[in-house]
Amino acid sequence: MTGSSDNFARGRRQGRLRVAEPQAAWDRLANMFALQPLMAGIAGTVVAVSMVGLSLVTLYNGRADALDHARETSANLVSIIEGTIARDVDLYKISLKAIVDGAEQPEMMALPPNVRRQAMFDRATTALYIGGPYLMDAKGQVVIEGDLETVRPGLFTEREYFRVQEHDSNAGIYFSHPYRDGFGRLSIGISQRINSDDGSFAGIALLAVRVEYFRMLLQNVDIGHLGSVFIIREDGTFLVRKPYTDSDVGRNVSGSSTFPVMISHPSGAYVAKSPMDGVRRLYSYARVPGTPFIVVVAPAEDDVLTSWRNRSIAVGSLTLIFGFCFIALSWLLAISLKQRAVVQAELIQLAGTDALTGLDNRRVLDSRMDEEWRRARRNGTSLSALFIDIDHFKRFNDTYGHAAGDNALARVAECIESVIRRPGDIAARYGGEEFVILLPNTSSVGASRIAEKLRAKVEAMGIAHVPSPYGVVTVSIGCTTSFADRGRNAVSLLSDADGALYLAKMSGRNRVTASASAAVGVH
Repeated sequence: MTGSSDNFARGRRQGRLRVAEPQAAWDRLANMFALQPLMAGIAGTVVAVSMVGLSLVTLYNGRADALDHARETSANLVSIIEGTIARDVDLYKISLKAIVDGAEQPEMMALPPNVRRQAMFDRATTALYIGGPYLMDAKGQVVIEGDLETVRPGLFTEREYFRVQEHDSNAGIYFSHPYRDGFGRLSIGISQRINSDDGSFAGIALLAVRVEYFRMLLQNVDIGHLGSVFIIREDGTFLVRKPYTDSDVGRNVSGSSTFPVMISHPSGAYVAKSPMDGVRRLYSYARVPGTPFIVVVAPAEDDVLTSWRNRSIAVGSLTLIFGFCFIALSWLLAISLKQRAVVQAELIQLAGTDALTGLDNRRVLDSRMDEEWRRARRNGTSLSALFIDIDHFKRFNDTYGHAAGDNALARVAECIESVIRRPGDIAARYGGEEFVILLPNTSSVGASRIAEKLRAKVEAMGIAHVPSPYGVVTVSIGCTTSFADRGRNAVSLLSDADGALYLAKMSGRNRVTASASAAVGVH
C-alpha cells in the first residue's frame, strides 16, 4: 500500500510539473514583452506581413493554377476537334479511293450510270456538308456526279484541286485552299488523281467539303468573350474561325511572329498577342494527321483570369485591411505596454525610494545588500558598509520642530549622495535619522576616507543645533569591511557597522569609527 501511495503521489507531482512547464513558458514570454514592449509591435508586424505575404503568394499561385487549367481545357478541346476531323477525313479518303479504284477499272466504267454510281459512291459521300462526289476526266469535265445536287456545267481545269493533281503524279490526296463553288458556297476540295493504264493523267476524284462543316465543329466550343478557336492551314491560311466572318476565310497570317511556333511541332501551347486583334491569348494547337490543317483553341488571358482577378481583389483587399488592423493593434498594444512599463518603473522606484530624502528605502537596501554580498562572494572581493546616525536628533526635533528636522534629514541625504560617485554604490535611509551606505569592492581604508569626508561635509553645512555640544548638526559613522568568502553574511556585515557606530557615539559622537573585524586591503 505504501508503494502504491508513493507512486500515486509521484504521478500527481509529475502531472503538476507538466502543467507548470507550459505555464512557465507563457510567463517567460509575457515577461519578455513586458520588459521589451516594442517587441509586441515588431512581432505583430512580422506576423501580419508574413500572413499578407503568404496570402499574396497563394493568390499568385492561384493565377498560375487558373492558367494551367485553361491550357489543359484548351488541349482537351483541341484533341476532340482534331479527332473528329481526322475520323471524318479517314472516311473521305476511303470514299475517294473507292472512286479512283472504280474509275481505273474498265469493267466498272462500262456499267450503267445508276449502277456505277451506287457502286462507286458510298454513304460517306452523301453526308451533310459534302458537295459531290465528282469524277472528272482529264479535260476537267464532270463524268459522274453524286445524286445530292447537280453541278453547274463547265470545265474545272483552273481549280487548284485539279491543277495540282494534273501536274504532280505524287500529290496523293490533296486538300485545296478555300474557294467558292458554283453555288457561291465556301468549300475546300479533297481530290485524288486518276491514272490511265500508261500512268498518264486521266482525271480526278473529288469531294467538296463545305466550310460550314468546320464552322459547325467550332460553334459549340465555349472559349469566353474574347477567346478564339480556329482551323488554319500549315501555310498560314485561315479555314474557319470563331467568332466567324466570311472575310477571315482564306486570310493568310504566315507572316505573324508566332505562326512559326505552330508549324515547328505537331502540337503544343504558347502565349502571345493575336496578330488579328492584338488580344493576348493562350494558344493550344495540334495538327490533324494526314491533312494540312492545324486546330487551335485560344482563350483570352483576361477571360481566363477574370474570376481569379475578382477573387484576388476581394481576398487581397480583406487580407491587407486585416493585416493593417493587426499591425495597428500590435503597435497600440506595444505603446500601451511601454506606457505601462514606464508607470510600473515609476511605481517601483517610488516604492523603493524614501519620500523625504530621495534615497533608497529599507526594503531596497535589504535586497541590494543580499545581491552585493553574493556578487562579492562570487568575485572574491570586499564589501564595505557605513552606518550613519545624526547626533542628538531627538533634541534637534524638540528644539526646532519636526519640519526643521525633516529639512535636516534631507540636507544630510544630499551630503551622502554627493560623496558616493560610483554607479554600484548604494545609499539608503535605514530608519528615522539613520542611514546606510554600501560600497562594493572597497577597502577599509577607502571606506573610512569616504566616511570622514561625509562627516566633515555635514559639519561644514553649519546647520544650527544648539543642544549639541558642537553647536551644529553632526553625524557619527560606523565603518566595516568584510570579504564575502570568509564565511560571513550580509547581516553580520551590517551588524559590525552598527557596532562601530555605537563605539563612535560612546566616544563623543561626530566621528568615524571602524569595527575591530574590518578587513584591510583593496579588491
